[in-house]
Amino acid sequence: MPTSLDTAPNPETLRRIVIEPVSRVEGHGKVTILLDAERKVQQVRLHIVEFRGFERFIQGRPFWEVPVMVQRLCGICPVSHHLAASKAMDQIVGATRVPATATAIRRLMHYGQILQSHALHFFHLASPDLLFGFDSDPAKRNVVGVLAAHPDLARHGILLRKFGQEIIRITAGKRVHGTGSIPGGVNKRVTPAERDELRAPLADVVAWAEAGVRLVADLFAANRALYEGFGTVRSSLLSLVAPDGALDLYDGVLRARDADGGILFDGVRCADYGARIHENVRSWSYMKFPFFAELGPERGWYKVGPLARIQNCDSIGTPRAEAARQEFLARTLGTIQHAPLAYHWARMIELLHAAEVIERLLADPALVGDELTATGARATTGIGVIEAPRGTLIHHYEVDADDLVTMCNLIVSTTHNNTAMNEAIRQVARQYLDGREPTEGLLNHIEVAIRAFDPCLSCATHALGKMPLAVEIVDAAGALVTRLVRDGESL
Repeated sequence: MPTSLDTAPNPETLRRIVIEPVSRVEGHGKVTILLDAERKVQQVRLHIVEFRGFERFIQGRPFWEVPVMVQRLCGICPVSHHLAASKAMDQIVGATRVPATATAIRRLMHYGQILQSHALHFFHLASPDLLFGFDSDPAKRNVVGVLAAHPDLARHGILLRKFGQEIIRITAGKRVHGTGSIPGGVNKRVTPAERDELRAPLADVVAWAEAGVRLVADLFAANRALYEGFGTVRSSLLSLVAPDGALDLYDGVLRARDADGGILFDGVRCADYGARIHENVRSWSYMKFPFFAELGPERGWYKVGPLARIQNCDSIGTPRAEAARQEFLARTLGTIQHAPLAYHWARMIELLHAAEVIERLLADPALVGDELTATGARATTGIGVIEAPRGTLIHHYEVDADDLVTMCNLIVSTTHNNTAMNEAIRQVARQYLDGREPTEGLLNHIEVAIRAFDPCLSCATHALGKMPLAVEIVDAAGALVTRLVRDGESL
């Protein structure tokens, strides 16, 4: 995995530039760039600097608390953690067949989450770069600037997100950190009145979603040379697919392709993910580095998320989104598209797909049924996998005879993309910074590459193995009194 810009010799002799914090992303991270005397880039790293450690403090808690607890990892995509944990705990309580009504409600909750998260990321966080230019005036390059220059576009983005949040409120009990999904099913019905409330704006929602796809497709066509060459690094792809190979963001089997599109593995049960995916750590980040076991850590890293999903599946089962996907594939002439900026196009295709799926679910009589939970023979292992907005999300738990969690392993979407993001920013550094004096606009190019992946740095921050932890104690004047470093099990 290490590249020429992963580790620099004698870093203490080099000029250090820090982008901190990385802006317009969820969570806290920074980028360090090391330059030599000729301003040549010697090292580039994305550091995840906040530590949460959910894998540890979830241990010892009753399993039924987990779906509510783990979603506190994030305020942007809590539904994804809520549902992944619930799917894992379905196995603990023996719910081999979750009732159709509970499944419909969960799916509605999930696709509402996909829609609102994709709308938030594109319209609020990413569109300023695409609409105004990467090195445009930072005073304009933000959501306020979009509201001023493109009021209808900004309004539609706000309303799309609002619609998704209303779905979450109705299905989960509240817009953020709801409690609707439980081991074995759900604890709240969707009433016919609530269903009808959500049906009312559907025509507008679908139209706004289609317009979003068109906007990104046109931007890509107008800037193809820039977009396709920007931070582009080839890698494998991973996602869930339905048993028939179609896109499914809630359930399915694991499929992986190599950088040319060839199948690496397919039809892998979620319970068997551990045989296919291993993880490494680095001393300079709290985020893990997953890789495909059969390829090893240097060659086995991969991408997840919208760009991986729409190319890894065989089809999308909703007509408008599938037509948009076919247009996307036609632009790539049958090859795999690896450009990070193509994530935005794929993200809008998925937003349209989510709107279409929501339309179908709201027409499904099972949605307003009464059978909400199921149980069966107890188990001690639960593994739940779901496609979160940012990519494949894995929750793995062990539960003892006292109903207490004894082990928790989380591989979140942004963690899967860790190496891909680092490689993308190194490529951008080579393209735009090498030999130049850094400016705000040039440094924003680095952030543009990171934002393309829509990272959720809060979700991804937990340690595995021997991770260094430094504690600095300063006096009232800010002077350093002492510094303690843990690089193992003791401080």
